[in-house]
Amino acid sequence: MNNEFTMSVSPVCLKDGKKYAFVSFTDGERSAEGKIPDCKILSATGLALGEVKMLEEYMKQELPRLKKMAAGIRLVDAIMK
Repeated sequence: MNNEFTMSVSPVCLKDGKKYAFVSFTDGERSAEGKIPDCKILSATGLALGEVKMLEEYMKQELPRLKKMAAGIRLVDAIMK
């Protein structure tokens, strides 16, 4: 089984005064989408419960870096790519 996921982070979103971003993981066949700063997987396809927990733990450990990544994305630049 391939345990290497490609990860992408959305720009920061704002709703009801709260900031959040989405983090997506995929290995081509399996995928998951989580939300920070909650560090919870919202949806997953083809992943075992243990793998989902592993991704949630990864988001917790990497939260400062993931927040920086999301804050550094300018929506206009992302659309133009």
